[in-house]
Parts: sequence; structure tokens; C-alpha cells
Amino acid sequence: MTAVPAFRDLSPRLRAHARAWLPVAVVVLLAGAFGVGSDAFFTLRNATAIAAQASTLLIACLGATFVIVMGSIDLSIGATVLLTGAVSVLALNAFGLGVGAVAVGLGLGAALGLVNGLVFAFGRIPSFVVTLGTMSVFSGVALRLLDGRAVSYRSPAFEALAIGQWIPRLPNIALIALALWAAFVVVANHTRFGRIVFAIGAGEDVARIAGLPVRRYKVYAFVVSGALAGVAGALAAARLGAAGPTLGGDLLLNSLGAIVIGGTSLSGGVGGVHRTLLGVLIIAILDDGLNLLGTDPYTQLVVKGIVIILAVLAGRGEAVETPK
Repeated sequence: MTAVPAFRDLSPRLRAHARAWLPVAVVVLLAGAFGVGSDAFFTLRNATAIAAQASTLLIACLGATFVIVMGSIDLSIGATVLLTGAVSVLALNAFGLGVGAVAVGLGLGAALGLVNGLVFAFGRIPSFVVTLGTMSVFSGVALRLLDGRAVSYRSPAFEALAIGQWIPRLPNIALIALALWAAFVVVANHTRFGRIVFAIGAGEDVARIAGLPVRRYKVYAFVVSGALAGVAGALAAARLGAAGPTLGGDLLLNSLGAIVIGGTSLSGGVGGVHRTLLGVLIIAILDDGLNLLGTDPYTQLVVKGIVIILAVLAGRGEAVETPK
């Protein structure tokens, strides 16, 4: 009698495994297609470029993944990167902070995330509306500070933190991004914070009835999102050699795309930081490959939009997961 339910369960399980492996298959297919289309794709120089380009996106996506797993959304990621990058460079130039400018970005990002979290959790305003508003505020403040122009810096130590290579052929910013990814995979799967964030995403009312401090952990998730966006902003400015008005301009689409493509559901409770790495790889490979093929920027936006829609369709109906 027990064999019948097990048999009926087989198909959903197979579908879940297929969804889990789909991003891996997409990475392989994209790499193969671009490798055939361009001789420059499978080169060490290009691999180094992809690693450096993907790193800022990965760092920014780590915190935003917790917000989405919770069933919310943070539209202010790109604006936070812009503002923290601008303030980090201005503070570096004013006080000669060197690599300490990253701490400025982290602290400011955490403060901006705290603003988002408090208004969302205690103002009872949808996260979409809150972060849409703060996206405009943060961007406006950043552009005012920059006066509409790029501000460069002179600090070999700050520059080396991003573009130096402690490991040959691997930019430091990529090494930092991978270390942060590994750390937050542990946070998601083996800490109270990670478990409660997943519980909120799986069912906020159930989590509240169970006595979990839902409102407080909503704030925590946005603080983590802002802090990591702040680190991403400082390191992005370090890699580019300046903070300008376009810093973080493409991060809103790319971060949401990478998180969803990686397998984290916008409805919450499904996915996690471990999957975000694959989504970031897909976005980075798409950008790099299309650039190598000479595709114009407008067509690239169309392609990314289609890929994101397909990813959302592929992830519909997936069973709710909790971290192990």
C-alpha cells in the first residue's frame, strides 16, 4: 500500500531535481555556444575578466537573496551601490583611509538597509514600495554628492584590493566574493538567522504563530542586504578607479535576474544563497559572450529579459524548501 504514494511522489521529485540542475545546464550550454561563436571566450584573459565582472554582482546579490527568500524584494540595491561607492571614494580622498574605505561602504550600506527594514517592518508598507522610494532617494543623494561627474581616487592599496591578484589569474575582488559567498551559505543553512528567514518566506503567519520574531528578522535581512551592497559599492569603485553616476546602474536588473535564474523563488521560501552563484555566472557569461559577439546593448537587454522570464516560468510550482 505504501508503494503507491511513493510512485506518485516520483514525478514531483524528478521535476524538483531537474529545476535544481537547470542553472548548471544553462551555464554549460551558454559557455559552449559562446565558445563556438568567439575564439576569445575560452581564454585565461577572458576568464579573469568574467570573474572580475561577476564579483560585484555576486556580493550585491548575497544579501538581496535573503530578502527574496523572505518573500520580500529590495529594489534599492543599485542605488545603494552607487551611494556607498560615492561616499567611500569621497571619504578615501578626504581622510586617506586606504582599504578602510570598504568599512565605510559596509557601515553606510548597513545603515541604508536599516532604514529600508524599519520602514518596511514597522511602517507595514510593502517592500516593493519602500525600496522603490528609497532607490530614488539614495540615487539623488549620490548624484548630488558626485555633482553629476565621476570622482577618482589615488590609493594603490585600495586599488590592489580589487584588481590585485593574490592568486595568479584570480582578481582579489573575485576571491573576496567567493569567500563571502561561502560564508553566507553557512549562515543560510546553519544559523538561526538563516532558518528564521526561510521560515518567514515559507509562511509568515505560521512563523508568527510559532512565536518567531518576524518583524525583527525582517529588519535584519534588509540590514544584511544593505551591508553587502555597501561592500559591493566600495569594491566596484576600487575596481573601476572612480565612483561615477553610472555606478550600479545595471545592478537592479542583473541582481534580480541572477537570484531568480539561480533558483530562488520571488514568492519566498525556496532557493538560497548557494543557488545565487549559478545565477550570477549565467548573467556574467551572457554579458561577456554577447559583448564578444558584438551584440548591441539594447539587444542584450531583450535577451536578459527573456532569460529571466523563462527562469521564472521554469521555477513555478516548485515545492517549498528549508535549509538543511
